[in-house]
Amino acid sequence: MGKGDGDMRAARQAMVQEIAVEVRATRKHLGKEALDPRVMAAIGKVARHAFVPAVNRPTAYENRPQPIGHGQTISQPYMVAIMTDLAAIEPTDRVLEIGTGCGYQTAVLAELAARVATIEVVPELAKQAAARLRDLGYGNIDHRAGDGALGWPEHAPFEAIIVTAAAWHRVPPALIGQLAPGGRLVVPVDRSKAAAQYPFTAQQQDLLLVSKDAQGKVSERTVLPVAFVPLIEGGKG
Repeated sequence: MGKGDGDMRAARQAMVQEIAVEVRATRKHLGKEALDPRVMAAIGKVARHAFVPAVNRPTAYENRPQPIGHGQTISQPYMVAIMTDLAAIEPTDRVLEIGTGCGYQTAVLAELAARVATIEVVPELAKQAAARLRDLGYGNIDHRAGDGALGWPEHAPFEAIIVTAAAWHRVPPALIGQLAPGGRLVVPVDRSKAAAQYPFTAQQQDLLLVSKDAQGKVSERTVLPVAFVPLIEGGKG
């Protein structure tokens, strides 16, 4: 028997509390004791169980990544929360997400931003996520299937960009170019000698916060070690 709505809400709030505990435990990396309350409220609102395969719904609110098919995963809730927090999204911002996946991170961003443009390299996942997010009532999202490393020039510039897969050895230049002055780009970068292999925990990956100041000068900060699926580049834009 599946969990009822009340059980799911309770599980979601327990997940939010677990994220808060993990944030405090990693405060030396994050530079803060707690995340933006708006981010935590969005995490507490979005129904994560609606984004995972039916067989995984009983464990949807566990603080860990889960497979969603096509070799992709839904990110750990803690990771979704800290990446969203690092992006420092304002209600008027235009946000670009690279790696729609199942659409969970997309929904969290849509709770915070004026408009979200999201790109997924796997056409089946892109189609499923678009339908799911539409059914959930999100009307401020633009969807595209293609090579996320190329960004989405027609919608640029973006005040915030989040990449949910690990770029190989460097931040994709197109994404830096599409970042607005004063913007933030959150991206995992894999600096390993060998190509990524599942479960990716042996890879040397770091989460970076790339910032562009008002004059267009770019700087980056290494936040913490991570483990992401690889960013697939070289597909159709």
